[in-house]
Amino acid sequence: MTHQEEPGQQTGGSEFTPPLGVELPRPEPQGSAFTRPKTSPQLSHPAFTPPEGIPVVSLSKEAPWPDRMRTMLRMPLGERPAPEQPGTQPEAGAGPPVPRVLDLTLRIGELLLAGGEAAEDVEAAMLGVAHAYGLGRVEPTVTFTLLSISYQPSLVDAPATANRTVRRRATDYTRLAAVFRLINDITAADLTLEDAYRRLALIRRNRHPYPGWLLTAAAGLLAGAASLLVGGGGPVVFAVAALGAMLGDRLAWLCAGRGLPEFYQFVAAAMPAAALGVLIARYGHELPGTGTLQASSVITGGLFALIPGRALVAAVQDGLTGFYITASARLLEVMYLFTGIVVGVTLILYAGVSLGAELDPDQALRAYENPPLQLVAAMVLSLAFAVLLQCERGVLLPAALNGGVAWTVYAALHQRSAGIGMSPVAATAVAAGLVGLFGQMLSRYRFASALPYVTAAIGPLLPGSATYYGLLGLTRGHLDQGFASLTKAAALALAVAIGVNLGGETVRLFLRLPGGADQARRRAAAKRTRGF
Repeated sequence: MTHQEEPGQQTGGSEFTPPLGVELPRPEPQGSAFTRPKTSPQLSHPAFTPPEGIPVVSLSKEAPWPDRMRTMLRMPLGERPAPEQPGTQPEAGAGPPVPRVLDLTLRIGELLLAGGEAAEDVEAAMLGVAHAYGLGRVEPTVTFTLLSISYQPSLVDAPATANRTVRRRATDYTRLAAVFRLINDITAADLTLEDAYRRLALIRRNRHPYPGWLLTAAAGLLAGAASLLVGGGGPVVFAVAALGAMLGDRLAWLCAGRGLPEFYQFVAAAMPAAALGVLIARYGHELPGTGTLQASSVITGGLFALIPGRALVAAVQDGLTGFYITASARLLEVMYLFTGIVVGVTLILYAGVSLGAELDPDQALRAYENPPLQLVAAMVLSLAFAVLLQCERGVLLPAALNGGVAWTVYAALHQRSAGIGMSPVAATAVAAGLVGLFGQMLSRYRFASALPYVTAAIGPLLPGSATYYGLLGLTRGHLDQGFASLTKAAALALAVAIGVNLGGETVRLFLRLPGGADQARRRAAAKRTRGF
C-alpha cells in the first residue's frame, strides 16, 4: 500500500512519526555514565537521590587530609568529586601511571596498618594518595593483614586491582608521623610521584630513634612507676619491679630472635616480674631495713608493661566504625596476647604458692591515696610508654602531660570520690575520653596521627591490678573472686578503648567538616548498613 504524504510532512516517516502540531521534547545531549539523571521530586527515591539533588562537595585543602578523605570515603562512589588533574603529567592529556600509583598507595597503607592505625584511617590515607594522583574511581579495602585497592577508569573499562599482605607489624610512631607528613604533602599536590617514592624509601630505611638498651630501660622505668602508682612505695619495690620488667623485655627479645611466635614471647616476658614478686613475698621480710614489701606492686608493675592496650583501642575503634572483620581479628590477637600473660604469671604464682609464698589477695581492697606521688608516677609511666612506642622527642612531653591529666581525672572521680561515688569503670571511661579528646586536638594542631598522644597517655588507666588479683584468685582456688576480678579487668580495658574513641569522635563532631555547613549536617554515618 502506498502511503499518501500530506503537505509539510517529512519524507521517510513512519507510523511512529508524531502528528502535525505536536512538538516532542528536544533530546538531551549524550553524557557520560556519571551524569546525574533528572528526576522529579515525586519519582526520586530518598535512598538514591534526594529531592533537592546531590549536594556538590567542595573539599577545601585547608582542612586536615584525614577529614577530607574520611568525608569522601563515606560518600557513594558516584557522588565523590572528581580529582584535580595533577600538574605532574609528562604530557598534556596523558593519564596517570595507574600501576605505580596503586603500588605507592599500597606501600603507604602497609606502613600505616603495620604501625597500628585504625582501618578507616588507613583507607582514608589510601584514597587520598590515589585521588591526589588523578585516580578518581578508587575503592580501597583494609582487613587485618590484607590491603587491596581497585581502580576502574569508567563503567566500560576493566578494573585494575592490586593487593598487599602485611606480614610484620612493628610499633614505631616516629615512622608513623613521617608517613603522615608524606601523605599531607601528597594530598596538597606538592609532590611528584617520583619524589613521593623517594621520600617513602627514606622513611622505610630510617632507623628507630632510640637504641635497644634505652627501650629496655624504659620498660623498667614504666614498671617501677606503675608499682608506685598502685601503692608500692619505697625505692626497693621500684627497683625490683624495674628489674623484673627489664629481664622480661630481654627474655622476650631472645625469644623473638629465635623465631618464636608472639604468644610465647609474652609468656616469657611475664615470668621474671612474677618470679621476683614471689621472692619478695617469700623472703622480703628478711631484708634488713625494708619493712613490709608489697609483692603485688612488683607483679602489677610488670603487667602494666605488657597489657596490649594499643591493640585493644584499635580493635574497639574498628568495631565502632563498622570494620567488623578487622575488629574481630584484632580482638582475637588481644585475647591471645592476654592469654600469654595469664599463662606466664599463673605458672609462677602457682609455683610460689606451692613453695609457701604468702601472697595477700586482700591488698586489692586497700585504697592507696598519695596524690603527689601518684601524679608524678603516672606522668613518668606515660613518658616511658611513649619511649617504648618510639615516639618523636617532641611528643614525649605532651604525652606525659596527657597521662597526668588522665590519672588526675580518674583519681578525682574514683579514689577521692566522697561526694561523687563514681565506679572505677565509669571513672576510667571519663578519663580515657579526655585522653582521646586532647590527643585528637593535638594531632589536628600538628597535622599528625593521634596515636602517639593517646596510646602512651592511657598507660596509667590500664587494668594491671585487677588482672593480677584475678590471676591470684584463680591460683589459690578462689574461682568466684578470680573470675570477678578478671571480668572487672576486661570492663576497665573496654572502658579505656571506648572512652578514647568517644573523645576523638567528640572533637570531630563539633568541628566544621569539609564541604560546607550543609554537608556537615549531612555527615554520613560510619555504619553504612544503617541496621539492615
